[in-house]
Amino acid sequence: MNANEIIKSIEAEQLKAEVPQFCTGDTVKVYGKIKEGNRERIQIFEGTVIKKQGGSNRATFTVRKISNGVGVEKTWPLHSPNVEKVEVVRQGKVRRAKLFYLRDRVGKRAKVKELVK
Repeated sequence: MNANEIIKSIEAEQLKAEVPQFCTGDTVKVYGKIKEGNRERIQIFEGTVIKKQGGSNRATFTVRKISNGVGVEKTWPLHSPNVEKVEVVRQGKVRRAKLFYLRDRVGKRAKVKELVK
């Protein structure tokens, strides 16, 4: 067994059984575990998915929201035990994989149209 196969077997153990299905442009609620001293609580971070990247257990996604008029972006590992769950609030209609142009926009222009099925 070579080193590559050993690494793949270790990574396979760290994968989550159920991975949430969402795309770039979707508005999501990320339930993240936060440790404060000896207590643990869950904090919700709601915003638009700007990008998804990586594969296997290294996959990450970045969520952007406007908080008190300031843009806040947070990158979450998809298979992290600190991510309790990802809930899709609404699906966005976008034509590209990475929405970095939203960083330059403010107000209503920073919105993503909703995908109507």
